Parts: sequence; C-alpha cells; structure tokens
Amino acid sequence: MSNVPDKIQTWQMVQPWSKNKETGEKIPGKIEKTEIPVPDLAPGDVLVEVAGCGVCHTDLSFFYFGVPTVNKPPMTLGHEISGTVVAGEAEWIGKEVIIPAVMPCNDCPICESGRGNRCLAQKMPGNSIGIYGGFSSHIPVPAHDLCVVENRGDIPLTNLAIVADAVTTPYQAAMRADLGEGDLVIVTGATGGVGSYMVQTAKALGAKAVIGIDIDDAKLEKAMQFGADFVINSRDKDVKAVKGEIKAFCKENGLPHNYGWKIFEVTGVKAAQEIALGLLSFVGKLIVVGFSMAKLEYNISKLMAFDAEIIGTWGCLPEYYPKVLEMVLDGRIKVNPFTETRPMSTIVQVFEDAHAGKHDKRIVLTPDF
Repeated sequence: MSNVPDKIQTWQMVQPWSKNKETGEKIPGKIEKTEIPVPDLAPGDVLVEVAGCGVCHTDLSFFYFGVPTVNKPPMTLGHEISGTVVAGEAEWIGKEVIIPAVMPCNDCPICESGRGNRCLAQKMPGNSIGIYGGFSSHIPVPAHDLCVVENRGDIPLTNLAIVADAVTTPYQAAMRADLGEGDLVIVTGATGGVGSYMVQTAKALGAKAVIGIDIDDAKLEKAMQFGADFVINSRDKDVKAVKGEIKAFCKENGLPHNYGWKIFEVTGVKAAQEIALGLLSFVGKLIVVGFSMAKLEYNISKLMAFDAEIIGTWGCLPEYYPKVLEMVLDGRIKVNPFTETRPMSTIVQVFEDAHAGKHDKRIVLTPDF
C-alpha cells in the first residue's frame, strides 16, 4: 500500500527521570522526536498506522518514577492505541483496530488456564515490543489479538484508543470480582482516567449501587451523571468519616453497609488504598487496579474474620475487547465526554501537565509528524 512508510516517525523516551546516587539530585528524563526502522514483519504480524495513543499513568510511571520497562531506553512509550492496518497479513489490511495493551503468547500454562492477561511472555507496546510504542506514526504488532472496529458511528477512531487500557482494564477487574446484577460497588478514585470507566462498567454490568470516592467535587458531580449513585469527597477525611457517609447512604436506601461490597481501588495512591482496605468487610472483595510503590500495613487476619478477599488484576484479556467495544459503541459506556485529543508534537508538555495532575480528561495524542 502507498501509505506504508520507509521509516517510522516517533517520540522516543531517551532516558527516564532518575536520581544522582551521590547527591540525590533529580536528573530530568528526555523524550525526543526521531525516526526508527520499519521492521521486517514476521508471519502473523501487521503494521498499524496509529490514529491515536492515550497517555496513561503507566507511561508516567515509566518516565517519571523509573519503573522499569522490559526493554531498555531508548524506546517509545504508549500502549493505548487505535489505528488502521497498512501492511502484513493480507486479511487484516485496511481494517480499523484497537491494539490490546497486553497481548499474551496464547501458548503457555498461564494462557491455557484462562489467565492470559498476566502471561509472562506477553507483548506490551511501549514496554516489551522492542523499541516500538504508540507515540509514533506506525507500530508493528501481532495480529492475532487485535480488536476490529466496525460501525463506530460518531465516535472517532482516535477516541477509541483508550479502550485499549482505560476502558478494558475496569472490565477485567469486574470479571475478576465476578461483578454482576444487583452487586454493591465502591470505587476509590472514581473520577480518574480508569476510575470513571470503572464506575460506568459497574453500572453497565448491573450493579445495584455504585459509590464513587475521590477528592474533586466537580468531577464527582460528573460521576453522578455517568453511573455513580452516591459520591464522597474524601479529602481530609479518615476511614471512619467515609464509613459514616456510606452507612448513612445505605440506611436511607435499605442497603447493608457492612457486608457484600465489592471495592475497586484504581488510584494507586496510598491514602486511597488505606481507605479501600478500611472499607473491606464481611464477605467483601477488594480488587486492586491502581499501581503504587507505596507500602501499607494491614492485619491480614481480618480476611479470615471477614471471609473476605483481596484480588490483584492486570490488564485485560484480548478476548474481552469485543464485548467492551460493544458497550462503548451502543452507549452503555461513554468515552467522548472523558477524552481530549492533542497533537503528538505536544507530548512533552502533556506529560508534564499529566504528571502535575492538570488534566480533567484522558489525553489522546494524534500523530502530526
């Protein structure tokens, strides 16, 4: 095809932020515009022309906090990708697709057990596919697990990039929690890039009540328009105060306050994790979605006394993507109100603003090389 390039244009992470071991001084990271080779595509691989790539907290962790990637810099970050196949397997060429953030090997005991989202040989753009990531003009990927986009109506393909992680990760978390009709749900971090979709997903799957917890009144008010039945601003509140508000809501609505709640912690922030742990009670479940380097203290014997569970969840099985995309395209999960597009040439400023918490929406970067 004529739109197959000789080179891939890209924004590479040349080096992440780090610290001088002797002085403790922070050494700024570097992201630079460059071009990299278009690799020879192996059988089963395709080349995708990127429509958009979302900026995820994971990208910021790699860049600002030195969380190690499988492949070492220089490399391109970005794993929330939508685009169009332009080369490779003939049956895929011309199709609009979403690239799963994690692509399992589909040939190991973990994959065979149905837990391929945590396959140890998985491929993740911007982490473990060599130097290739989504903040580029194109990316080579395995075709097997791509999610085909059809009949997307007025939703731009660019905006569907966030389905690759921000929307599908909550669905995987919901499946790990066996979330279904009539369940009681709490989301800590309900207004964030993942939390807003955790709230919507819970409601779309039939949750009877969804309580959203976060620290911004305006964003919490928005959460009430998109799936939350009750919200709590936890700023400057301890677990006891939050429990009191939940108890009052439950009393008013004839719900149990101390058993059966499924709690999704999506922030990775220590204070929110402490609240989530404090809310876990009888026959409840805590599903840990957000990543943090923080360490917490918890009396795990409470799990025995409560007959409760703490569950970790990672990424999303590619086989779930069509179902999630269906919920987006039929309107049960809204992406447009939570998405903003910007040119990829603004990546450095976008990273800085995202790191500083200045974004109200998920930013999707569009190639403008």
